Amino acid sequence: MPRHSKRYNAARGKVDRLKQYQPAEAVALMREGATARFDETVEVHLSTGVDPRHADQQVRGVVTLPHGTGRVVRILVFAGADGVSEAEAAGADFVGGEDLAARIQGGWLGFDVVLATPDMMRVVGRLGRVLGPRGMMPSPKAGTIVQAAELPRVIQETRLGRVEFRVDKTSNVHVPIGKASFESEQILDNFTSIMEAVMTARPAAVKGIYLKRVTLTSTMGPGVRVDVNAASTLKAA
Repeated sequence: MPRHSKRYNAARGKVDRLKQYQPAEAVALMREGATARFDETVEVHLSTGVDPRHADQQVRGVVTLPHGTGRVVRILVFAGADGVSEAEAAGADFVGGEDLAARIQGGWLGFDVVLATPDMMRVVGRLGRVLGPRGMMPSPKAGTIVQAAELPRVIQETRLGRVEFRVDKTSNVHVPIGKASFESEQILDNFTSIMEAVMTARPAAVKGIYLKRVTLTSTMGPGVRVDVNAASTLKAA
């Protein structure tokens, strides 16, 4: 059995692991448990009732968090002639085509988000084995295949806190929603945005329980269970 630190055990002692807390109370408890010496990332973990083996039970979407994620995002854009100037003017960190593909194939991964214009997917397609497992492969469902004219908007949204969520092979969804240094109201607003988007993304093929468990946690802190019904009905003001 792994041994936890005194700091972690003290934080865990404040959380009833069998109780489902109201969203605002869960946020407060999560922040109390974020006592590491760095600014911990706040995460939402959702256990769903979908079967990801079926194409009609995929849960996936994109949402722009009202208060951002609190981290610097390095944006790479694969763009053709029409999109290069648009991407550069919008502040993308890396813009190119074959040259960037060659660097990535050589082992370079100094970026966090990949966008691509449709005409560049012939180049990006070769990078599936590298980008796919990291969740960076551009796709229409993730909103990361972008027309050249739309690049400035998408790049700006990504800077402000545009995040993608998707169900994994174990029927879970994991999403970062900010930093422990955020005010409780900011975390709750971001949490609300995620929950609204996840509920909207419910597949029509799911007839039983959609959300089984909702947990808030920080990087080094204990998980705090959130009342599923309360979380499912959150709406932005």
